[in-house]
Amino acid sequence: MTRPADQLRAILHRIDGRGYKAYKEIQGAWALPRFLLAIDHVQGDPFAAPSRVRAIVPPRVAGFSPELYENPSRATGLACYLARAFGRAARHQAQRRGTGHSGEIRMETPAQEVYRQTAVILHPDGAVEARFTVGLPAAGRRVLGRQAEALLLEDVPGVVEASLRASAHDPTLLWLHVSTNEDADALRAALAHHGLVAFVADGAILPRRSGVDDRPLTEGTVVPFQSPPSLRVTVHLPHAGPVSGLGIPRGVTLIVGGGYHGKSTLLRAIERGIYNHRPGDGRERVVSDAGLVKIRAEDGRAVTGVDISPFINDLPLGQSTTRFSTQNASGSTSQAASIMEALEAGATGLLVDEDTAATNFMIRDARMQALVPKEREPITPYIDRVRQLWEERGISSILVIGGSGDYLDVADTVIAMDTFRPLDVTERAREVARRLPTGRVQEIAGAFQARLDRRPLPESLDPSKGRREVNIKTRGLQTIQFGTHTIDLSAVEQIVAWAQTRAIGEALWYARRRYMDGRRTVAEILDAVMQDIQAQGLDVLDPRRVGDLAEFRRHELAAALNRLRTLRVGER
Repeated sequence: MTRPADQLRAILHRIDGRGYKAYKEIQGAWALPRFLLAIDHVQGDPFAAPSRVRAIVPPRVAGFSPELYENPSRATGLACYLARAFGRAARHQAQRRGTGHSGEIRMETPAQEVYRQTAVILHPDGAVEARFTVGLPAAGRRVLGRQAEALLLEDVPGVVEASLRASAHDPTLLWLHVSTNEDADALRAALAHHGLVAFVADGAILPRRSGVDDRPLTEGTVVPFQSPPSLRVTVHLPHAGPVSGLGIPRGVTLIVGGGYHGKSTLLRAIERGIYNHRPGDGRERVVSDAGLVKIRAEDGRAVTGVDISPFINDLPLGQSTTRFSTQNASGSTSQAASIMEALEAGATGLLVDEDTAATNFMIRDARMQALVPKEREPITPYIDRVRQLWEERGISSILVIGGSGDYLDVADTVIAMDTFRPLDVTERAREVARRLPTGRVQEIAGAFQARLDRRPLPESLDPSKGRREVNIKTRGLQTIQFGTHTIDLSAVEQIVAWAQTRAIGEALWYARRRYMDGRRTVAEILDAVMQDIQAQGLDVLDPRRVGDLAEFRRHELAAALNRLRTLRVGER
């Protein structure tokens, strides 16, 4: 039942000075002059998590032209733009009005990337729904009713007016955000037609301000990206028209060059190209195949029942590697496991930076082959499998290589970064490989064969803690507390938002209670969860209509599952 705003005002006056729990009376829906204010959850304490609130602005008040949200690409671009606008307005409008979180207005907003999220939702009829939190004002643990009145009936409406109505925005800017996002989706869809796994537009700005600031670098001399003519591809986009840039072909691609010349910067742009980017980011037209997965060594991670035998076999003491498990993986075994888990989850390509890889997993040169015979070395290095992955399974690889020249023998394409400019040195690399043979011997025999049909046991995912049946919490970008166990995602580099991490934690529990039965494989479970999210939206993970969930890929959900130390899998 929706109640009038005057009744909300009267309640706040009446409970002024009472204990904080008196705020429970304001929970519900309230008809404000221009929008519906829904107070879905009232915090129990001024120091607790703030109260959950929604503002639903009807189409006639929001006033956005239907062409701005007529398809999912445009609607996503507009929703992310409005979420950022709401966040800016909230920071400007909110005032400290007491103890704890009092007076806070906060929304979980996207940063540089553009993706589906629940902070702002564009409904098909043009209504705009914003989900955010407010800190209800208190003095100690006493209600500050007059301050709450100002917060809910003045500050919040001010933020809504400044961010969720078309009249508050430059129409040209609105169109820029929706058209840029639609172009990025079209560009990604065109990759397969051109035989590419990634595209980096001419003029793109790839360097970031710092490792903790993902905005484009603006200080000093920034070199706009310029593709080499031999690898230049032109793609026609719906709004930008013809756009040229570096097309990275499917197959095995090396990115080489001296230190500090931009190798890892290019790889990181490709890594983040699985997402669209906001206008002004510099990477608006840098896109990658959605199935590219970054792989790195990860000492100490747990591995459960993974077939790593294509890379590691014949361990001392006869330990099997077709169902390999450990609570403390080495660099090489962790990297092998991550590759096999990525294949299990449906990866179409692998991204590897030599700097974060295990050396003994990547290469065993001729001298080491002569010193340590193959029968004494259980590791088959990646260099001996990379072509098999492409030729037998269609899995591309993009590798940053600075010191392992043997990789020139297995590459389809070689790109050299020289002072942040890419050069196509493929033919030169082949000539160098012919002129300077290393004498290295390939260490494989037979096809690339592995079992990718693990079946998680539901009882091994226990989200309970003490008397709480479900205790799932997210600490920053890299940590999920699942029951009494911590999932460390610090090496899962393609998660870009805390809201994604939170959604992944909820998706683990959703998968556990809906689809894990000891018979379904990991791939089948991922299929089912992602199909539900696609069909029903992110709210399927948490029906409380929260604003802090963001879209993620199946690969990051699989990564979280695989790093849960209690995970167990059934016998095949």
